[in-house]
Amino acid sequence: MEESCRCLKVFTMFVVLLWLASLRLASAHVIGYGEQPLSKIAIHKATSALRESVSIQANPVVLGLQGEDTEWVTVDLVNPDPSEDDWIAVFSPADFNSSTCLPVNDEDQEPYICTSPIKFKYANSSNSEYTKTGKAVLKFQLINQRADFSFAVFSGGLTNPKLVAVSNYISFANPKAPLYPRLAQGKSWDEMTITWTSGYAIDEAVPLVEWGLKGETQTQSPAGTLTVDQNSMCGSPARTVGWRDQGFIHTSFLKNLWPNSVYTYRMGHLLSNGSYIWSKTYSFKSSPYPGQDSLQRVIIFGDMGKAERDGSNEYSDYQPGSLNTTDQLIKDLKNYDIVFHIGDMTYSNGYISQWDQFTAQVEPIASTVPYMVASGNHERDWPDSGSFYQNTDSGGECGVLAETMFYVPAENRAKFWYSTDYGMFHFCIADSEHDWREGTEQYKFIEHCLASVDRRKQPWLIFAAHRVLGYSSNDWYAEEGAFEEPMGRESLQKLWQKYRVDIAFFGHVHNYERTCPIYQNQCVNSEKSHYSGTMNGTIHIVVGGAGSHLSEFTTAIPNWSIYRDYDFGFGKLTAFNHSYLLFEYKKSSDGKVYDSFTISREYKDVLACVHDSCEPTTLAS
Repeated sequence: MEESCRCLKVFTMFVVLLWLASLRLASAHVIGYGEQPLSKIAIHKATSALRESVSIQANPVVLGLQGEDTEWVTVDLVNPDPSEDDWIAVFSPADFNSSTCLPVNDEDQEPYICTSPIKFKYANSSNSEYTKTGKAVLKFQLINQRADFSFAVFSGGLTNPKLVAVSNYISFANPKAPLYPRLAQGKSWDEMTITWTSGYAIDEAVPLVEWGLKGETQTQSPAGTLTVDQNSMCGSPARTVGWRDQGFIHTSFLKNLWPNSVYTYRMGHLLSNGSYIWSKTYSFKSSPYPGQDSLQRVIIFGDMGKAERDGSNEYSDYQPGSLNTTDQLIKDLKNYDIVFHIGDMTYSNGYISQWDQFTAQVEPIASTVPYMVASGNHERDWPDSGSFYQNTDSGGECGVLAETMFYVPAENRAKFWYSTDYGMFHFCIADSEHDWREGTEQYKFIEHCLASVDRRKQPWLIFAAHRVLGYSSNDWYAEEGAFEEPMGRESLQKLWQKYRVDIAFFGHVHNYERTCPIYQNQCVNSEKSHYSGTMNGTIHIVVGGAGSHLSEFTTAIPNWSIYRDYDFGFGKLTAFNHSYLLFEYKKSSDGKVYDSFTISREYKDVLACVHDSCEPTTLAS
């Protein structure tokens, strides 16, 4: 008996170690997808080597005189002793010396510079003759980030930076202006939320939104205000060199909207002297009534990240497809109604300034259609912070920035799971960075979300999460052996089957892949692109190729993998009515369709029994 117990303990320990190794394997490969460029700067090692002979001048001095929130700045550099590893950093606030910061901890000596720049370029990036002439003219695109800016010249490269010169300070005309609106569905179908960022504290101005049906009398609604505190960060760099004050995050709830109607709105602040500060005017179309039969179009993708239009090395090819995806979505803005960005939004990784830059990048989209988000590893994961994965992918943000900068209709925004309706669609959005396994709080939510939908009114049932809790033939999932996130689908596949989920979407893996309708590793439908009648299983789609470094596939193609693409792109769902759904995969490079399928069926097909989906019945009369 003792021998049996000992063997059981050894076996149990082996299983646990194998599980932990699997989690580390998945995490390690994800971390390998590039490094946040700002993290390459050893800013804490910077020393002063100021030289009067070096001059750097930035123009214009005042930005946004016509109300712009983005403007190009010209930087003129003259350096009598140039080097190929000279680089120009953009700091905001402009006064970046150590007097504005505290030591990391009591044991650390206070560094000369303890805050990271918001972006940088090498001095020779605009002039290949820089090392000969010592002269360079560089262009930077700046956005309004509630503070002034300065440009600093460093020698010694990124690993041994020596501060050589600092420019004049420049600023936006109103650095506190209300900016970067983000729409999101509220907790009911007839509610829209508007979240924006400003520099106005609630004791100096009252935040509000002025809104109404287009062309009709406008009304005003109040807004709540949240802030992010440095002490709420879980670790470095978010808590140290990556920290930057995010200002004030305001959210207003517009209620009792008429369905499918165009509204205009603008964000404002009522100052203590009775005057108003207004944003420009935007518009959106309200959601259809749940079950309403009309054309409804959904964009879905993950892992887009952000990029820099000025070509600065802050971007450094970190998310090479990000701008293409953003630009295609802006170009096609009139042809979709709602967006789902299912995790890994900014890849800021603890460099907080990047959140402003991301919200500025997606502003043309997020200000016009609901921009619904999910939590990914780069938003949430940090050791001993409550995340399921004990890695450092969030750079110490531990979900605080994501849950504050973007509204989601969750009961607890720190637990990023929620449901939302859009006409004939019902969406169940899971949080893969919290435990989803059977018996957990999230598992109960997922089952309730799937079970609560009326499929006669809302025939199209969609599940989404960041990590691949379903199927992917990505190379490191193949190495792990199960073609999924470890423990991914073991608990959830019976729910997808029982409640007849049409499509499950995932990010995390940076490519595109579509499976057959599948259950327990087996294709349950031989069709490839035109599905009709009873589906028998769920189609799994990876749409994680919106911007970040691409992920390799395994060379052996599983029999359930219908289409794979190693390129940047996004997905689009179009519900024409209660009986016909179209899915399209579009490449970010040209916006053209490269994969598609349709589902056509009647209500009775949703009700039909399939394997492991039917409730017990009786022949008793």
